[in-house]
Amino acid sequence: MYSGILDTAAASAENAQANTWQMAITLGIWVVVIVAAYFLFIFPQRKKQKQEEELRNNIEIGDDVTTIGGIVGRVIAVRDDDETIIVETGSDKTRMRFKKWAISSVDTPSKQPKKDDTKKSDKETKKDKTKKSEE
Repeated sequence: MYSGILDTAAASAENAQANTWQMAITLGIWVVVIVAAYFLFIFPQRKKQKQEEELRNNIEIGDDVTTIGGIVGRVIAVRDDDETIIVETGSDKTRMRFKKWAISSVDTPSKQPKKDDTKKSDKETKKDKTKKSEE
């Protein structure tokens, strides 16, 4: 009679331990999934937003810009007090005022981010030219 009770007690203890491990493994998998989602989705988006904010804050007079509505023009004034810029566009030099957040890109060549980081430096280019001339 008592042996049956002891067997069920031992079995329930083993089940409790197995359930604890299953719960720990499940929790670990969820933590890995959440961390992966952060690094795959949230982190790159925040990085992009930070770069766009920096781009908008560094707009200067004379920069060519494109708005989110597709209007292309040249910046003629920047107002930091109300976060707006005045853009001149078209051959009739129409002036329009936009909020800085409405700027999607700065098209001035000196403001463009470097897309090709694999370009050779000037020294490497000179070395290649000298090697070719020696051959």
